Formats: sequence, C-alpha cells, structure tokens
Amino acid sequence: MTDKDLDTAAQTSGPDGFDHPAGRTRALDGKVAVVTGGSRGIGLGIATQFIAEGATVFITARNQGDLDAARTALGERLVGVRADAADLNGLDLLFDDIRQRFGRLDVLVANAGAGSVAPLGHITEEQFDVVFGLNVKGTLFAAQKALPLMGPGSSIVLIGSNTSVQGSPSLSVYAATKAALRSFARTWVMDLRGRGIRVNVLSPGPTQTPGLSGLAKPGHLQDLLDGFSSRVPLGRVGQPDEIGKAAVFLASDASSFVTGTELFVDGGYAQV
Repeated sequence: MTDKDLDTAAQTSGPDGFDHPAGRTRALDGKVAVVTGGSRGIGLGIATQFIAEGATVFITARNQGDLDAARTALGERLVGVRADAADLNGLDLLFDDIRQRFGRLDVLVANAGAGSVAPLGHITEEQFDVVFGLNVKGTLFAAQKALPLMGPGSSIVLIGSNTSVQGSPSLSVYAATKAALRSFARTWVMDLRGRGIRVNVLSPGPTQTPGLSGLAKPGHLQDLLDGFSSRVPLGRVGQPDEIGKAAVFLASDASSFVTGTELFVDGGYAQV
C-alpha cells in the first residue's frame, strides 16, 4: 500500500461533506443543538463546528438571506429559523418546532447578542433596552423555554465576552450584559442541581467577525485588527472556528464534569 493509499484510508467523508479520521467517533454525533444568532460570525463558526462533529443544528437570525446562505454552506443538517432571539413568541415557535421534530434538545448555545458604543453621559434609554433585551432577556428566556426539552447530559453554553472582566471605554452597557451571563451560570447550576444539565460561559476575545469589522472606520479595518492584535499575547485576533471548537468541548461529553465555569478563548487578552 502506498503512502497515498494510507492517507486515503485514514479519512472518510461523512454525509455532511466534512472529512473525518476513519474510526473516530464525532463528539456530537446524533445530538440536536440550537445556536441563537447562528447565521454569521461566531454563531456561524459554532454551527459549522457542531455540524462537522455530527450534530443537527437549529440557528436563529432576523435576516432570511443570512439564513439561506448558512443553509447553502452547511447543508441539510442545518435548520434556519427566522426569529428575533429577544422575541418570546419567536422562541416559542423555535422550541415547538424542535419538540415536534425530535422531542428533545441536547445543546443550547445562547449566542445572539448586540452591542452599542457610547460613553457614560451619552447612553440612551433605547440603547440600554435593546442591548439588555437581547443579551440578557433573550438569553434568560431561551434557556427557560429550552429546559423542558433538555435531559441529563445536556449542555447550555452562554456566549460571554472578555469585556465582562476588563474595563473597556464606551462599552459599559454591553460589558454589563455579559457580566450578567456569568452570574446566570453561577446561579443556574444551583437551580438545576440534580438534573444533570450543565451550564457554562464561553467568553471570546477579539474575533474577526462582521461585528468587529463594523467597528472600523472606512478603509481602516487592518489598523483595527492590528490594534487588537498588539494587545493579545498570541499576537493576533481569533477566528470564529476557534470559538466553535471550544464550544464543541463544552457541548460534548468531553466536558461532562465541567459546569458553572467560564472558559476564555481570547488568546490570553483578559488573562494578563
């Protein structure tokens, strides 16, 4: 057998179109997952990695075009649901659909979020209501409405941010919402004691997403990325697939004794 034959034998191509080492059990085989705000950026990176690891993934987004593009890219095991994650009626429709199709939910990733940039003295009531409504209210009720479908061994992953533990100018409202998610995880693990449902926070650092790019002035995206990279010990910003791989760990049985914690995936940005 030639080296080429060995390389070919070591890989199998699954129905999702991803290549997988022969004989390796995928971390999320057969699991049903939800990723709110999963059509772009970090959410899409998480959905991509979940599907590569064998899950069926429901994603939410407000833009139908983004949902269609994600479905085209990721295939039939991705289900797009047009919904605002802060709209409780939309969440009801999402979980009713999952109940009818599968009767259970194994993983909830509460990723949908919004941010506004405004220093103290210039924050509006509308900014506060929008950011807290999606990041805090949306996360709370997504978890609460998912619970009846979740059993022992299931996992809730809340997408936080390193801004929750760092002082970042003009981001006080956004940072406060992410600190609230850390508090949710600490208290929910006690509320769910004995049910076998794990709750953890995954907190990215600067990650190359449309949201981050939108902070740059026209023609100055590279300057923005270079500025963040200079403050990250690893010397670069993260990529959505790197956040997705960490989410796979928290969603899978590999983290079966991990709950109530916060995992920073930030290149060391908030750690030094």
